[in-house]
Amino acid sequence: MFQQIIDIQREIYLGFAVHMKDFAAGGGWASFLAFLPMGVVFGAVHAMTPGHSKSVLATYLAGSSAKAHRALLVSLALSFTHVTMAVVIALLALPLVSRSFIDAGSSPALEAVSRGLLGVIGLWMVLTALLRHSHSHAQGEGLLMGFAAGLVPCPLTLFVMTFAMIHQVVVTGLLFAATMMMGVALTLSAVALLAMVFRDSISYLMRRHPQLLASFSRATSGVAGLVLVAVAAGEIANWLNAR
Repeated sequence: MFQQIIDIQREIYLGFAVHMKDFAAGGGWASFLAFLPMGVVFGAVHAMTPGHSKSVLATYLAGSSAKAHRALLVSLALSFTHVTMAVVIALLALPLVSRSFIDAGSSPALEAVSRGLLGVIGLWMVLTALLRHSHSHAQGEGLLMGFAAGLVPCPLTLFVMTFAMIHQVVVTGLLFAATMMMGVALTLSAVALLAMVFRDSISYLMRRHPQLLASFSRATSGVAGLVLVAVAAGEIANWLNAR
């Protein structure tokens, strides 16, 4: 199944390259705009591959008290940051890409910063679980988590933008990146809602025992925080060892 996902990504990317070249050669908007919705499929399929902080997103939401609309905002913040970072880097720092990125689009420094921020959020969740009597979260904490988790730029978006800039049709790269972001958001929103269904199902089973539910909620938040701290520590340790 993973190979099928890779094949779908390759076919869509090759199709984008063909349509983008035709547009650059004066082919007009019609053909490119007709192909553009495939960017949504491209982003959604790409987000199913390893990475994109799906486990971090699910872990955070499982340990939070966020409602459905807040969970969707967190997934949207993650998607927006993940794709936008690649666009900004391509537009403003393309000459530095070869120095900043290695191994087919990875960015160790940004990964370390991202995981470090997640570690801070994880510590906050642990302290919240230990010190607060009721399970609550600071306003904006979820959006900060989404921003921190999405800070590592999307390598495929970077490739798309670079390809478009080389052929001097930046607008095609921007449009395709926007549709990709929609697709990534669809997949991550599905992950967020599934995490909430799991959390709410556990809550429903324990609703008749309020004290037990409160203890379970704090324990879940603490465990989620510890997982985030462990992920952050591991990523930063790998970055330091690689230097």
